[in-house]
Amino acid sequence: MTGHRRGNRRAFWIRLALVCLCAGVAAGAWLLTPASPSTGTASAVDPSRLVGPRAAPAVAPPVLGAEPVTEAPARGAAVPVRLRIPALRVDVQLETLGVGPGGTLNAPTRWGVPGWYAGGPRPGDPGPAVIAGHVDSTTGPAVFFLLRLLGRGDAVYVTDRSGRVWRFVVDDIRTFAKTRFPTAFVYGPQPVPVLRLITCTGDFDAAQHSYRDNLVVSAHLV
Repeated sequence: MTGHRRGNRRAFWIRLALVCLCAGVAAGAWLLTPASPSTGTASAVDPSRLVGPRAAPAVAPPVLGAEPVTEAPARGAAVPVRLRIPALRVDVQLETLGVGPGGTLNAPTRWGVPGWYAGGPRPGDPGPAVIAGHVDSTTGPAVFFLLRLLGRGDAVYVTDRSGRVWRFVVDDIRTFAKTRFPTAFVYGPQPVPVLRLITCTGDFDAAQHSYRDNLVVSAHLV
């Protein structure tokens, strides 16, 4: 299999994963339970804005298939450890999202802590670095609940393990139906460092225990 075909196959499984992203409690054994409250802080939001099943977990581990996913080689950036979004008053630690024995991408273990996809570029390196987070929880808003309020020009800061801070500026915010998730747009090769922040949005499908759409925030390094 050529490298191009392997890349297409991986992109297919990632697309399938994001169709399932944000599944709720009915997801069963592969849904991780938060270990503890977030150690970071996020904007205070009235939990009454959440109605009924919208309190279901927002991010579930995507299935990546049988082909193993390996961490991208390091370049100029170290492993990201912290995310700060001043416009949303978000200042939190980052988890590293790895792949489990069954070929599934582990979900963030806490509602208030997003995770960086270690199978892709590190923030600050060329290519699209992906950070996914919960939109809400069983008790109220989670870390990316207000992600939809970001606008063009808003700053996003990622601190890596070496202490270096990478500053990104938001270009756009788009909503995609999970059935038509643009894999090439989100994960496709980029010659410059790009950051993608992903969470769930849209209507909640009570039958599927999942939101119908994904919210994707794109930002470039400055």
